[in-house]
Amino acid sequence: MKKIMIIAGIILLSLNISLAQTQANQRIPLIGSEAPSFKAHSTNGQISFPQDFGSNWKIIFSHPRDFTPVCSSEILELAYQQKEFKEMNTEIIIVSTDRLESHQGWKAALEDLSFKGRDPVKISFPLVEDPNYSIANSFGMLDSKNNTGLSIRGVFFIDPENKIRAFYFYPNEVGRNIDEIKRTLLALQTNYDNNRVVLPANWQLGEDVMVPYLEPNEKDASGNPDSAQGFYSVNWFMNYKQAE
Repeated sequence: MKKIMIIAGIILLSLNISLAQTQANQRIPLIGSEAPSFKAHSTNGQISFPQDFGSNWKIIFSHPRDFTPVCSSEILELAYQQKEFKEMNTEIIIVSTDRLESHQGWKAALEDLSFKGRDPVKISFPLVEDPNYSIANSFGMLDSKNNTGLSIRGVFFIDPENKIRAFYFYPNEVGRNIDEIKRTLLALQTNYDNNRVVLPANWQLGEDVMVPYLEPNEKDASGNPDSAQGFYSVNWFMNYKQAE
């Protein structure tokens, strides 16, 4: 018995050392870089990322643990808005270090709930298992404050060319704002469709956009922004274009 306990202790110590090394070595992929690829089991079957998601936008969400309150509220809010994400040509992928069996049980429990007075909803997006931390490590999503293998609340926005366009990290104690995630996605897509357009603070779809500079043909005879083309300025370094 004593020998078994010693062996178990050595294995546990080795796992903790391995996890600590993984946490120390992880790097967050930068904006503009290629999103790391992976293959994994999910509640929707085996997936290969990004190949299985075609030319769609992708948002990867990591979460700390299944069957926890904040994570559950986030998954439900995403599920209630999953049709809107589909209409925005965007696929949702959920990743955590829990195993597939846990994901399946959690998903089934969530789909039975009436949350905030709404009818139960089926979750169509995949919940991906990452028990060996390979996905979390490749995206820099392991919580470095503990040795329990928890993912942080990460959000990665990935464009149709599989480039990372933005990412958020939240502390485990604070849930994500799904409306802000949608706003960011819309802003990124607007810039992607016209890279001369940039989006001001608090921008919402349908509001005027900004341009970093004016081309000569976008100015009137006096050198000012051509209002006939929808351009106007707040001052010389803040130029706007009316929403089309």
